[in-house]
Amino acid sequence: MKVTENKAEGLKRDYNIVIASQDIATKFDEELKEVGKKVNLSGFRPGKAPLPFLKKKYGDSIMGEVLDKVISDSVKALFTEQEIKPALQPKVDIVSFKEGEDLEFSVKVEILPKIPPIDFSKIKIKKVYSEVEEKDIDKALSDLAKSRRDTEAVKEAREAVKGDIAVIDFVGSVGGKEFPGGTGKSFPLELGSGSFIPGFEDQVIGLKAGEEKVIKVKFPDNYHAKDLAGKDAEFKVSLKELRCLKPTEVNEDLAKAFGQESLSKLREVIKGELSREYESITHSHLKRALLDALAEQYHFEVPEGMKDLEFSNIWKQLEQEEQQKGNKQPDESLKSEYQDIADRRVRLGLILAEVGNSENIQANSADINRFLLAEASRYPGREKMLFDFYSKNERFRDSIQAQVFEDKVVSYILEKVQTEPHKVSVEDLYSWYDKEEDKPSKKGKKTKASEADGQ
Repeated sequence: MKVTENKAEGLKRDYNIVIASQDIATKFDEELKEVGKKVNLSGFRPGKAPLPFLKKKYGDSIMGEVLDKVISDSVKALFTEQEIKPALQPKVDIVSFKEGEDLEFSVKVEILPKIPPIDFSKIKIKKVYSEVEEKDIDKALSDLAKSRRDTEAVKEAREAVKGDIAVIDFVGSVGGKEFPGGTGKSFPLELGSGSFIPGFEDQVIGLKAGEEKVIKVKFPDNYHAKDLAGKDAEFKVSLKELRCLKPTEVNEDLAKAFGQESLSKLREVIKGELSREYESITHSHLKRALLDALAEQYHFEVPEGMKDLEFSNIWKQLEQEEQQKGNKQPDESLKSEYQDIADRRVRLGLILAEVGNSENIQANSADINRFLLAEASRYPGREKMLFDFYSKNERFRDSIQAQVFEDKVVSYILEKVQTEPHKVSVEDLYSWYDKEEDKPSKKGKKTKASEADGQ
């Protein structure tokens, strides 16, 4: 194997490799003989077919396999000899080859950069946290009480107001013709919930039980049913009954309704859940602060191919989101910022991978199961579906393993860095990165691109 280096600029490498014709011929003959031992051909005893006959029948396919293997083995040998760690799959092109002549091919590859040493003890980040207070528990109890949503009939003959439950019959039409899904019987509509077409609920307000009304509205331009989007519609509405939410008291009965023996026990359970929730948010903020610090302090060239691939994924996701909103294309002026985000993500990914590899951090099956169980808890009744999808979908499995690995590496680094405790209100804890001054944006202002940055 003869190797010629054509270019070594930055992270890009370009080589030409020549394999002697004799080496190709030797490997071809070896493969041809192996095929001859296995095939049964009419007119010949097993394994006794002459090589010229085998070459005529199988030569092209065997030569293709030989070339693939020779090129693959040669590229591996090149990487081992040059101590190359490829960032992505190399680009290999055959320059010239004819039977009986040398094989020449080119190899273009981007290598992984050398990550500068990181002294984690010199990194200082803010640890934003909140403590559970009695008022937080009181609010949670109040929300639990409201969630029961028991209703009772309004006894007095009054007009419907915002917050009432209007039990209605309705028939919708566009251009005088009824349309599928536009009819309902005894439908409980909470006025002010925004669950119906804009303007519908406002026109029900003021009606009394037993009254009828023709409500005129216009379907939004981005309405999910394309045949109705942007069209004017009429609904014949009959208000059958007016109901209101029945107040639920925060007492021992409420505790028992939620499976607890007493109100004090329910308060303890709520406190524990809120504490875990606050800690989870604190950890998320710590991770964000750590990644911001790493991105700000450690700059190095990243492989262009990795950056382009990451940007392409970001932009495709953005295009899908805009299409779902009814828009045609994302704002082209944001491309530069999203390219910066792609660079940041690749750089941080390389840093975390380097730390994980050097410290032998791995995502084992127990870690992955814990992650999947936590995810499954968000989708009650669909736990089996999530685990089945993980076992059968390789792309999803790789994604989960990458997330678990990243979380383990981040947790390892967080044990090494300096953290400055900073107690805030619950409201500030939830909205910490919604603050303009805390957004990591190159231009120092809140932008769509900075909001989309997941790292």
